[in-house]
Amino acid sequence: MEDVSFLIPLLLTIGGLVIGALLKSLLKHSRIPYTVGLFAIGLALGLLNRTGVFDFWPNLTEAVDSVANIHPDLILYLFLPILIFDAAYELNLHIFKKTLANATLLAVPGLIICMLLTGALLVTVGHVVPGFGSWTWPFALMFGALISATDPVAVVALLHELKTSKRFSTLVDAESLLNDGTGIVCFMLFFGAYAGTGNSASASPVLEFIQVVSISTVLGFLLARIVLWFITRINSEEMIQNSVIILSAYLTFILSQYYLGVSGVIALLVFGLTITYVGKPRLKPQVNTFMESFWELLTYIANTLIFILVGIVIAEKVDFSWSSFAILLLIYVCLNLFRFAMIMLLYPLMKRMGYGLSKRESVILTWGGLRGALGMTLALMVSYTPAIPEDIRSQILFFTAGIVTLTLCVNATTTRWLLNKLGLIQVPSARLMMDYGIKSSIRENSEKYLERLEKREALAGSNWKKVSKYLTEVPQEPPHTPGTHAVLTEIRLRVLDREKATCRTIYDEGIIKPMSFRRLMNSLDELYDHDGTYPLNYRNSIFRYCHRTAILNKLRKRSFLQDTMSFYFRERIASIYDLGRGFIIIQKEDLKLLEELQTSDLLSKEQKHVLDTLRQEVSHNIQEMESLINELAESFPRAYRHALTQKSIRMLLSNERRQIRQLISNGILSEKDAEPLFESVDERADKLNRFQNTTIGTVLRHLLKTSKQKQ
Repeated sequence: MEDVSFLIPLLLTIGGLVIGALLKSLLKHSRIPYTVGLFAIGLALGLLNRTGVFDFWPNLTEAVDSVANIHPDLILYLFLPILIFDAAYELNLHIFKKTLANATLLAVPGLIICMLLTGALLVTVGHVVPGFGSWTWPFALMFGALISATDPVAVVALLHELKTSKRFSTLVDAESLLNDGTGIVCFMLFFGAYAGTGNSASASPVLEFIQVVSISTVLGFLLARIVLWFITRINSEEMIQNSVIILSAYLTFILSQYYLGVSGVIALLVFGLTITYVGKPRLKPQVNTFMESFWELLTYIANTLIFILVGIVIAEKVDFSWSSFAILLLIYVCLNLFRFAMIMLLYPLMKRMGYGLSKRESVILTWGGLRGALGMTLALMVSYTPAIPEDIRSQILFFTAGIVTLTLCVNATTTRWLLNKLGLIQVPSARLMMDYGIKSSIRENSEKYLERLEKREALAGSNWKKVSKYLTEVPQEPPHTPGTHAVLTEIRLRVLDREKATCRTIYDEGIIKPMSFRRLMNSLDELYDHDGTYPLNYRNSIFRYCHRTAILNKLRKRSFLQDTMSFYFRERIASIYDLGRGFIIIQKEDLKLLEELQTSDLLSKEQKHVLDTLRQEVSHNIQEMESLINELAESFPRAYRHALTQKSIRMLLSNERRQIRQLISNGILSEKDAEPLFESVDERADKLNRFQNTTIGTVLRHLLKTSKQKQ
C-alpha cells in the first residue's frame, strides 16, 4: 500500500477546519465562546488518544501524536504573525494612541510586577513544599515572565465575540499585544542562559530590554515604510500589492525574532500600525477591501487550528499528580490576585490617562487576563531544553497547561456574565429607541407588502398563514423613554457614522486626496471620543489647519526663500481647498440624513425638535468653510486657480470611474474587461499624486539653487 504519511498535515488541517465549522454553527446561539469550544475538543481528542481509544485506527493515532509532538517554533512562526498583524491592522489608531499610555503601564511595569510576585510565590513553594526544591530565582522568574503575559490569541478572539466597547477592547487588545512582546523579552533574558541564545550574563537586563524594544520598534517602522514605498511606486495589480504586504509581515517577524534576536511581536505590531495609518490611505480601495477579507479569513483559520492544537498538546504532554494540582490551584488564584493588585497599584495613574479607567473596567481587566497558545509555546520550549532540570521542565509545562486550561474554561466562559453584571455591555436607551423604530418600520413595511401579495391572483393558492410566520418578529418596545439630551447625543453619533461612510466613499471615488481623508477621519475620531456630547461644529483640528495659512503667508513674504516658499504655499492652498470641498460634501450629506429622519417615523414629534439643533450645527460648518474658501479665492487667486485645476482633474477621473461602474452594473461591460479601464484611470490619478508629492524634492532643489546663486 502506498505511503500516505505526507498527507497527514493536510488531512489534520482539513479535519480541524471541518470541526471548527461545525462547532461555529453549533455554538451560534450559545454563550460558550467559540475558542473555548475548540480548546475543549482538542483536550478531548488528546485524552482519547492517550487512553488508547484510537488504537483501532493507527493513522489517526499517528496524526494526533504528530500534533502533540509539534515543535514550539512552528506555532510561534506560523500562527503568531497572522494573529499579531491582523490585530494591529484592525486597531483604530486614534483610539490606540489614546490608550497607549495605559496599555504600556500594564504591559511593562505591570508585567514586571506580576513576574516578580509570581517568582516569589514559586520560590516560597520551593522552600515549603516537598518535591519543589529545584525552584531557584532564575527558574521562578522565567516562569513568571511566560505566565504573566496575557495572550493576544485568546484575548483578541474573546473580545471579538463579546463585542465590548471599542475603547475598552482596544485597551485590552493593546495590552495583550504589548505585554506579549514584553513577556517574550523578559522570558528570553532568563531562558537564553540555558538555551545558549542569550547574553544576559554579560549585559544589564534593563539595558538589554530597552535595546530589544528599541530595535524592534525601529525595524518594524522602517520595513513598513520600505514596503509602502515599493508598492506605491509600482503600478501593479492588487494581488501583487497584497502579496508584498503578506510576505513582508512574515519577513518582519522572522527577521526580528530569529535572525536579530529581538521581539518579533513588537516589530510586527509597529509594522502593522504603520501599514494601517500610513498605508491604507495610499493603497487602492480594492487592495484595502481584499486585505481586510483575507486577513479575517487567515485569522479564523489560525484561531481554529491553534486552539485545537493547544488542547491536544496539553492532553498528551502533561502528567497529572494531585500534589501538583493543588499547587496549580494556588498559582491560579494567586495570579488573579497578583493581576488585581497590580491594576489597583497603577489605577491612580490609569484613571487619569487617555480615556481613563473605571473601577468596573478594572475588574474585567483583571478577570480577562487569559493565557493561551503563546504561554504553551514558551513552556514547550522549556520542556525541550536539556540544560534545565527535568523536574522543573515537567512542572513548568504542567503549571502552564493548567493555567491556560483554567483561564480559558473559567475566566473566558464567565466574562460575558461578568460584563452583563457590571453593566459594561448595556445599550443606551436612546439607541434602543432608534433600533425599535427601525425594526418597527421594517415590520410595518413587510406587513403592507404581504397584504399586496395576498391580492395577487397569481399567488392565490399560497398558504398565507405559513407565509406570515416568516415576517420579522414584533420588536419589543424599550423599557425607558430616553430624554432629549440622550436622543441628541445618539443622533449625533448616527450623523458621525454617516460622515465616516461618506468620507470613505468620496475618497474611494478619488474626489479627495489621502491627506484630506486622514484629516477628516481624525476630526471624526475626536468627536467620537466625546460620545456625541460635543456639537457637530466642534472641528478645531480642521479649521486650525486651514487658518494657519495666513501665518505661513506672512513667513513666505518675509523669507529670503520666497520662491521656494511660494511653491510650498501653492500646494498648501490646494490641500486646504481639497479638504474644504470634501468637508462641505460630507456636511451636505448630513443635512440629507437629518431630512430623512425628519420625514421618518423613527422619532416622535417631541424628539424631532433636536433635529433643528443639529441642522444649525451642520449649517454653521458649511458656512464657515465656504467663507474660508471664498477668502482663499480673493487673497490668493493664483494658488486658488491651481487648487481648482487639481480639483477638476480629480472630478474628471472620478466621473470616469463612475461611468465604468455603471457600465458594469448595466451588464454592458464585464469585470474582466473593465480592469484595463480602471487601471488607466489609476495611472492618471497616480501621476497627479506623484506631481503633488514632489513638494519636498522641489523645495530642496530650490534651496540648492538659491545657495549656488549666492555663492
